[in-house]
Amino acid sequence: MTSPRVLLAAWNIRAKKQLGQNFLIDPSTASMIVARAGILADDVVLEIGAGLGALTIPLARIAKKVFAVEKDRQLLQLLKTELRVHNISNVILIDKNILRFNINEFALQYSRKPVVMGNLPYSISSQILVQLISSRDNLNRAVLMFQKELAGRLASRAGGKKYGRLTVMLRYCADIKSIARIDADLFFPKPKVDSEVLEIQFKKKQRDIAKDENFLFKVIKAAFGRRRKTLKNSLAGSELEISAATALAALDLAGVDPSRRAETLEVSEFVALSNALAEIVGNNR
Repeated sequence: MTSPRVLLAAWNIRAKKQLGQNFLIDPSTASMIVARAGILADDVVLEIGAGLGALTIPLARIAKKVFAVEKDRQLLQLLKTELRVHNISNVILIDKNILRFNINEFALQYSRKPVVMGNLPYSISSQILVQLISSRDNLNRAVLMFQKELAGRLASRAGGKKYGRLTVMLRYCADIKSIARIDADLFFPKPKVDSEVLEIQFKKKQRDIAKDENFLFKVIKAAFGRRRKTLKNSLAGSELEISAATALAALDLAGVDPSRRAETLEVSEFVALSNALAEIVGNNR
């Protein structure tokens, strides 16, 4: 693996801060991530943000096929050359913004559900996760690198300040575990914070299922919209456009104390609340 600093200088390219470009400089760390991700020889991998190929190359040496999505066209040309130098032919480069990429359409082409991997820019991490959640039925799992702070929030449990909307959405449909922590010194340019790699295993069978998943996610958003408020006040003053009386009735039906705050609710309680609220609102139409 050629040094990112050397590669970028040779191609007269600067890392783009607005795209959150921080390139992994240690090949052994990249190989460790791929190994811990459990990639198999018959896996199809969708890589988000291929960059200079730090993960792309070790992935390609194991997986059947790697589809590497990269929106920076300067990097695509560089990476195409690097793949040729390393004699790698099972990587398909995709010139696309991942937020405009149809993951479901892509995944349905293969009998084996793809694994998603990538080092996610902080600015669009949440959007990508929502995108993956909506596409999860057609995916195997995701192994993603986040800034340490965000990773901590995603892996948090009910009752703490880190626990939030995205945590609940993700835990509703996936099991999450940390598989590696990466020091900031292992990137160029060096970011201000360390990173953490999470494995997100989408559940094949869910214990608690919302009657209307989209509505569940709206209820979660409403509950955390004013997280310092009680659930009754958060729900009543939200985009759900329900009265305090309706909020109280739903909380009572779900068996949730209206004086509690969103951060104290387990996923199962959010599901019960969503189902109760959907029933009451539906009956009042």
